[in-house]
Amino acid sequence: MALLVHLLACAFGLGSWVAVNGLWVELPLIVNALPEGWDLPSYLTVIIQLANLGPLLVTLMHKLCPSRRIERIVIYSVLSIGVLSCFLLAFFWEKTSIVAGASRSTAFFIITFFLSLVDCTSSVTFLPFMMQLPAKYVTSYFIGEGLSGFIPAVVALAQGVGISKCVNSSHTAGNDTDGPSWSIHTEYLPPNFSTEVFFFFLAAMMCLSLAAFIALNRLPQKYELSAQNLVSESVASVSSGLDNPGAETDGEGVTCQDEGGGQSGSLPTALKHSVYQMTFIYFLVVWVNSATNGLLPSVQTYSCMPYGNLAYHLSAALASVANPVACTIAMCFQNRSLRFLGVLTMFGTGFGSYNMAMAAMSPCPLLQGSVVGEMIIVLSWLLFTGTMSYVKVMVGIILRDRSHSALVWCGAASQMGSLVGSVTMFPLVNVFHLFKSGDFCNTRCAQ
Repeated sequence: MALLVHLLACAFGLGSWVAVNGLWVELPLIVNALPEGWDLPSYLTVIIQLANLGPLLVTLMHKLCPSRRIERIVIYSVLSIGVLSCFLLAFFWEKTSIVAGASRSTAFFIITFFLSLVDCTSSVTFLPFMMQLPAKYVTSYFIGEGLSGFIPAVVALAQGVGISKCVNSSHTAGNDTDGPSWSIHTEYLPPNFSTEVFFFFLAAMMCLSLAAFIALNRLPQKYELSAQNLVSESVASVSSGLDNPGAETDGEGVTCQDEGGGQSGSLPTALKHSVYQMTFIYFLVVWVNSATNGLLPSVQTYSCMPYGNLAYHLSAALASVANPVACTIAMCFQNRSLRFLGVLTMFGTGFGSYNMAMAAMSPCPLLQGSVVGEMIIVLSWLLFTGTMSYVKVMVGIILRDRSHSALVWCGAASQMGSLVGSVTMFPLVNVFHLFKSGDFCNTRCAQ
């Protein structure tokens, strides 16, 4: 019976961030099909920020009308919306409409908003529900939440990315007597399986999570929790809801904070930090979340696509894998030194700066057309995500051990950083067009 509950808790956790994580790792195939093209990630970062309205409304509801019955209804609704949205995405993700005289991916954006609403809201509903079970099952839930980012990335790697090739095509205009004119265009060969199949896979994951939740609800309610566990885990849940997942899933980061925090619970009382140290800690929170959830994800296409679809595909998928790996490392090897975290943040910022510089140089970044250039950009995105994820986890552990209010303010600072990063990049990409897209076959760069 215990093993079954562990498996159900893990399957329930899979539904927390699987949809948004799946969208990010599938972007390398989507951007070539939708009219927004390389601007698409900047739209997604803003949509995810808008979806954080969900956890705020749920938190307010808990304050005004605390009830486990209502909590279960919300979770049923959230998971059902997630399943339906994934199925709709498989059928309508390519549908466009004319908005302000331009073709827009309205169906994709609307469905993405509901998927983001589901995943953001799960942060403040799933974990409080798990508080009805003993702590050992909550750990299984955390494992499932981490897998919600890892599994889509692995499936995306297995899916592969269509190889692009240059094709000559002829065009004959009216009564042109000079013969047909020839032009070169890029043609993308299909991946191992289609985008629709991938979205059906995400729908299956959401169905599995919903089935696990139904089964967990049918378990006999025999367990009582201590007030200490209930308060600490609920606070972590609210902080997770305030945070933004972006390309790289903060839900996983908060998961590791909880696990790491659980390990650190036996440690002596945390040392008091000075005002300057606390200011530095919250600066790290704001900056790291701004970079990972807003600034860099908005221009990932511009930094990777000039090197080819494969480079973008590997950067997106491996970065999604790097997040839970960094969380696991943070659980096993904790270093709370602010000096160390500051240096690590500088390294992460350096990798991020390289990524941003390559995006600014698009469509002709450094070492374009070479294997070395592709390897460097993939490695840079991998190290950027890994280092910043480690910093986020350790800062969360430090603040959690300090006080309840410190962790709440951590969530607020995370959300503020994510919002600032997204809002800053959106006009730069879509209004002022500071970043230029290119074409694999027709872009000519000076050597």
